[in-house]
Amino acid sequence: MAKLIGGLGSSHVPSIGLAMDKGLTGTEDWKPFFDGIGPGRDWIAANRPDVAIVVFNDHGNSFFLDKVPTFAVGTAERYDPIDEGWGPRAIPSFEGHAELGWHIVDTMVERAFDPMIVQEIEVDHGLQVPMELFFSRPEKQWPVKVVPIFVNVIQYPVPLPSRCHALGKVLREAIESYPGDDRVVIIGTGGLSHQLQGSRAGFVNPEADRQFLNDIAADPDKLAAMSREDYVRLFGSEGAELMMWLVMRGAMDRKVEVRHEHYYVPASMTGAGMIVLENLGA
Repeated sequence: MAKLIGGLGSSHVPSIGLAMDKGLTGTEDWKPFFDGIGPGRDWIAANRPDVAIVVFNDHGNSFFLDKVPTFAVGTAERYDPIDEGWGPRAIPSFEGHAELGWHIVDTMVERAFDPMIVQEIEVDHGLQVPMELFFSRPEKQWPVKVVPIFVNVIQYPVPLPSRCHALGKVLREAIESYPGDDRVVIIGTGGLSHQLQGSRAGFVNPEADRQFLNDIAADPDKLAAMSREDYVRLFGSEGAELMMWLVMRGAMDRKVEVRHEHYYVPASMTGAGMIVLENLGA
């Protein structure tokens, strides 16, 4: 059977990708952030996953406000990076794991989740940036297959934090019932605190961000019990993306070991973070 070997959390700030594209990773503004991602890449290199399930939200690039699924699962053989307005980026397309995607869909339906099934879609920085942060940027081919899982954290009503956490438990069941010996990581993406519009535009809450990084490992039930309004109040309107980390966390054991944690603020008016979790005794 397939095995879940780790849960990863990562910001997906689009300017992180731009900094890599323009060779700015060693500049004064960006070096403290990029210095902190090395241990995450080292963990990936040491543990050699075969598949990455990436939980993220589209940012109006492939889904728009006329059609917004609460949860969607990719079942395609290939996912091309979308041009978000800066021109095509010099990164390879992502090879999909269609069979695992279909198995996840079936398991979700069995457990009373009803996802949209996506067989053709382009993926934006929500998936691109975390993949680059953990796997670096390959010249020709990514070292893992991907299964993208889209979560609506843009258009009200967004799902409850508790529902996201419950989805993680279903993903764990799907992974462990999938035949084969694939080594799987789940990457929960988004945030950390930021708000890009309204009277609080530019809002960042480092204290809440650091508490979140502690709680996602030590007390996920607390985060799952919070309301959607709590997330917006503490982390900003766009900081509600942090609910997607709960999908990752729900797939892990109740007790985990933190292998790496990193936080930096500001990154494009956003608190940016990374975490690497293993189940105890893994």
